[in-house]
Amino acid sequence: MPTFRFVTAGESHGPALTAVVEGAPAGLTLSADDLDRELRRRQGGYGRGGRMRIESDRAEILSGVRHGQTLGSPITLLVRNRDWANWTDAMSPAPSGAEGDDEAMRRVFFPRPGHADLVGALKYDRTDARDILERASARETAARVAAGTVARRMLAELGITVGSHVASLGGIVARPPDEMPEDLNAASDPSPVRCLDAEAEGAMIDAIDAAKRAGDTLGGVVEVVARGVPAGLGSHVSWDRKLDGRLAHALMSIQAIKGVEIGLGFEGSMRPGSRVHDAIVAEPANPRSGGFGRTSNNAGGLEGGITTGQPLVVRAAMKPISTLMQPLATVDLRTGEIAAAVRERSDVVAVPAAGVVAEAMVCIVLAGAVLEQFGGDTMADLRRNFDGYVQRIAARGTFG
Repeated sequence: MPTFRFVTAGESHGPALTAVVEGAPAGLTLSADDLDRELRRRQGGYGRGGRMRIESDRAEILSGVRHGQTLGSPITLLVRNRDWANWTDAMSPAPSGAEGDDEAMRRVFFPRPGHADLVGALKYDRTDARDILERASARETAARVAAGTVARRMLAELGITVGSHVASLGGIVARPPDEMPEDLNAASDPSPVRCLDAEAEGAMIDAIDAAKRAGDTLGGVVEVVARGVPAGLGSHVSWDRKLDGRLAHALMSIQAIKGVEIGLGFEGSMRPGSRVHDAIVAEPANPRSGGFGRTSNNAGGLEGGITTGQPLVVRAAMKPISTLMQPLATVDLRTGEIAAAVRERSDVVAVPAAGVVAEAMVCIVLAGAVLEQFGGDTMADLRRNFDGYVQRIAARGTFG
């Protein structure tokens, strides 16, 4: 059983989203402000739609925290949907008096290509795709970000930080600095598209404006960087313990993510080995890597499913949002006749926000790996075990 796990519940236009988090040690400082800060970051970014003007996400902590500290018990987090007031009949759990009114019930009979609408309707035997799209919606990621904040807080206590930036958007590739900022989010968050390249930022904004005018949408790639991760998280001994596989699983589970890379990723397949692998050197000043260093980080901080002590670098590719203002062809689920796909309120692009969600998922995977490696029902136990391990591996790099 995973040592740090979470489950979310709720629909896009239901009363609220919830997340239940298990595994956080007792004694971790956690407040609603911590959660709200990350929820605000998720709602930002140029090209977002009308929903972001309606919602102003705030989290409520319903269990597992007392007087600002975790208790070691499951943590329940609640994020209310402010738009629920406009959907109380359409999304009522109880039978509604307007059942015969398709418009009042906001029924969806024209599934969107690229969304879960059609395949979900087939799998769950629904005629109204509203039953599918409400849960398949990326609105669910608000609950993931809340859960990921618990993991982020735990990692921060151990000196592990996680940030992200937009590497490309709409086919425009950014050129970030050779040396990434130590505080990556402080550098990327002020940008409307969370990009570290000012020239690319302007081109991305122009591309978003053009896509909006055309009734189209855009995708892109986000890069997540975790610093302070010690060597030795994950394992090579079994397929399901490899940390790279677990990260890929977590990131691919985010709505609209269609590809994941670690380090060089696909580019590494086009180079000779001499330009891929990272030469090992002595680096006594870096105890978290066992006193060893690398002349490069093409591996993205992972070898054999195990962290190397170098920055962990992962990228996720997000396809364009499937709701188009100029809809593609589809069929009517009631009759099979050709029709235009439904137009739900949506964003032109959500790549900047996807970086924040990807951070949350990386935090959750790393928190699980940390707890598996070091254990501890309390933060004091976890810190002691963590520090003792770092001291042990650091001694391996002491020569002479």
